[in-house]
Amino acid sequence: MRPGMLGALAVADFRERVRRPGYLVVLLAAVGLGYLAAPATGTNWTIVNSGAYRGVYNSAYLGTVTALAGALWLSVGGFYVIRTAIAHDERTGVGQLLAATPLRTCGYLLGKFLSNLLVLGSMAVTLAGTALVLQLARGESRAVDPVALLLPFALFTLPVLALTGAAAVVFETTPVLRTGVGNLVWFFLSMASIVVGQSADAPLGGFGVHLFADSMRDELAARGLTVTEFALGLMYLDSPPRAIPWTGVDFTAGFVGERFVLVLVAAVAVILPAVWFGRFDPARAVVPAAPAPATAAPVEPPATAYPVVSSPRTAPRRGRSFGRLLAGELRILVRGVSWWWWLGVAVLVVAGAALPASASRAALVAAWVWPVLVWSRLGTHAREHGVEALLGAYPSPASRVLAQWLAGFLLTALVGLGPAVRMAAVGDLGDWLAGAAFIPALALALGVLARTHRLFQATYPALWYAVANGVAGLDYMGALAGGPAPVGVGAVAALLLVVALAATATREARR
Repeated sequence: MRPGMLGALAVADFRERVRRPGYLVVLLAAVGLGYLAAPATGTNWTIVNSGAYRGVYNSAYLGTVTALAGALWLSVGGFYVIRTAIAHDERTGVGQLLAATPLRTCGYLLGKFLSNLLVLGSMAVTLAGTALVLQLARGESRAVDPVALLLPFALFTLPVLALTGAAAVVFETTPVLRTGVGNLVWFFLSMASIVVGQSADAPLGGFGVHLFADSMRDELAARGLTVTEFALGLMYLDSPPRAIPWTGVDFTAGFVGERFVLVLVAAVAVILPAVWFGRFDPARAVVPAAPAPATAAPVEPPATAYPVVSSPRTAPRRGRSFGRLLAGELRILVRGVSWWWWLGVAVLVVAGAALPASASRAALVAAWVWPVLVWSRLGTHAREHGVEALLGAYPSPASRVLAQWLAGFLLTALVGLGPAVRMAAVGDLGDWLAGAAFIPALALALGVLARTHRLFQATYPALWYAVANGVAGLDYMGALAGGPAPVGVGAVAALLLVVALAATATREARR
């Protein structure tokens, strides 16, 4: 395949994907991340904790911290934006058309990889532009150094994004990982890689955080200052960090070579799925042969036209229709769930009831991550199965939204039944009820708005991970001391239901 054709394929795919809402969401989040990299002077917030010190807001410092933060954020959130390129070709029939062309599988996979890299790279470019605007807005240093500003993005961010783009291709071409399981696998894999990648012993330079930390320590040591800790992330300090001049990271030839090897590893990983990926080629699919007819097919008699008799329309009767609707939504929600999944629910219920009351909250945290793939169906299964128009004939959108939420609530309550018994014994059932209401409300609202299960599968694990790591301000299940009150969590759940109802009613009104 000629390089020009490969580039044209990647650019065309890139143009189509940047029009999707998910791209705009992650792009705005990247801009917000750049803003957090340069908090206003005199505030207690910082994105780099260097013993209560930070660099002066010049091109080198802002370019470095935003490039590192972008590598961390875009490798996690950007993955969920780019991982549907191959599935989109399969759904729209473009893949079948490409299978009939001389395009080889390796060329197709490389094209998708380049398209992924263009999407993530455009977000990195936006982040670099945000860093430049903030440098001028903060006013600590108005001398713009393009090399110092952009070089960290080329060496810190882009190699990591190349690995992310390759992982998206591998996940989409692997049977198990292309499902919702892959979304969860990537989240926990990326969380582990963030921890490992910040180490000085990380392979191929990791995220490069250790290089930045060593440079900051050397700068502070030259001024007689000692750094006892170094951390990257949004943190609140007891006093505003003191700004010190910093000239930037001194990139070595060895580190540049490691980043080149990292990009090469990503390119090689993209080609590997060509061994098992059929690229929509019907010749590589096993199609059972149709049995030969034993006798000649009978001749159909000519159709007879019958007069059409119209009957008067009757108003819908309410009766017990909501109960049947709820039962139907519950069956749809758990349809196709395997026996081993239900076995896991049974283990969680029994273990949660058997543990002492002091461990009930920890058991609840473990239980309320198990059904994440089932919750993500809320608000999306009608569109995915092509029955939106059929369900639209139901008289009340409010009844449908409420039935879906109740189905999710019942499932959430079942999975968390064991810890609920222990929490009720100590008077904490209100926290449990608020969490059981909040989770399906969040899944339903995100499903209705995004019309895809991927947004919830990307959002909820991050929220759950924050609670599991002690972030009390985001505790929606009452697992941590000092978290939001159950009334507040319930109010947020009600607001999410209103959002889901409004979006459903608005969409039906436009039909």
